[in-house]
Amino acid sequence: MEKIVLPASLEDKVILVAGAAGFVPSTLCEFYLNLGAKVIGLDNFITGSQSNIDILSKYKKFEFIKNNIYEKLPDFKSTKIDYIFSMASPASPIDFGLIPLEIMRVNSEGTLHLLELAREKNARFLEASTSEVYGDPEIHPQTEDYVGHVNPIGPRSCYDESKRFAEAMTMSFHTRYKVDTRIVRIFNTYGPRMRPNDGRVIPNFITQALNGEDLTVYGDGLQTRSYCYSTDLVEAIHNVMFCNDVTPFNCGNPDEYTIKETAELIIKILGSQSKIKYLPLPKDDPRRRRPNIDKLQNISAYKPQVLFEAGIRQTAEYFKSLI
Repeated sequence: MEKIVLPASLEDKVILVAGAAGFVPSTLCEFYLNLGAKVIGLDNFITGSQSNIDILSKYKKFEFIKNNIYEKLPDFKSTKIDYIFSMASPASPIDFGLIPLEIMRVNSEGTLHLLELAREKNARFLEASTSEVYGDPEIHPQTEDYVGHVNPIGPRSCYDESKRFAEAMTMSFHTRYKVDTRIVRIFNTYGPRMRPNDGRVIPNFITQALNGEDLTVYGDGLQTRSYCYSTDLVEAIHNVMFCNDVTPFNCGNPDEYTIKETAELIIKILGSQSKIKYLPLPKDDPRRRRPNIDKLQNISAYKPQVLFEAGIRQTAEYFKSLI
């Protein structure tokens, strides 16, 4: 299999990032700004943070446009665009119940608009999909050839199914129009710039531990997750963007923890006096989640660098800075 050759500089390139005010997309924007690229960020702030855009706005080659991509894109007729990152979808479980239709529209109509722009500009396009396309998986760890076990009408379906649709549309644009596309399936990710009230495991536990509250574990806590620090994820995405394979890649950290272990580790790392409180397991909550990243590692030098303890400390420091 052909090895990835990463560019040393992107000084002459223009990168469009949809969802730039989100914590992973803003980290990705900064990564490419540091490689010398011009970065254009789009976001409508439905879940993104102005503070993330404020950080990026300190860079001379960053441009921000407030925009809802599922309504229509800005006028880019006279704008050179080389790479497009489709990263605009809200991804937190708390959002699934609050804005399900917006999530479905950004992953369908919004993705369509970005793919049409990629076709027009002859730009390389990357769809930021999710491990949620595997649903509650029947195989473990999950490999890219697994087609999933998803409830199409469950409480997570607005995200799961619209991301499956986004993948299908991305591949259809590649097949029919020869658009140069890439797909990444992102597993649990954490780090600075997350919303403390994000609703996912790590921000929930850190916030509760910092406040001396009980950490809420759903079910028996034996369900598992794998956590990837945000800068490690960005490195993985970067490798996929510059590979020559249009089929999906898992992106994440294969280290696996039970939810109960996660809670105990965060209490220990942060020196908290919090206890663990058990609550009923939500419907369709995945039992096991761990990426097999052999496919990416076979064509790249990618390896997660940030250890769990260091990542938790850095994320906690960020949350403290918001108080």
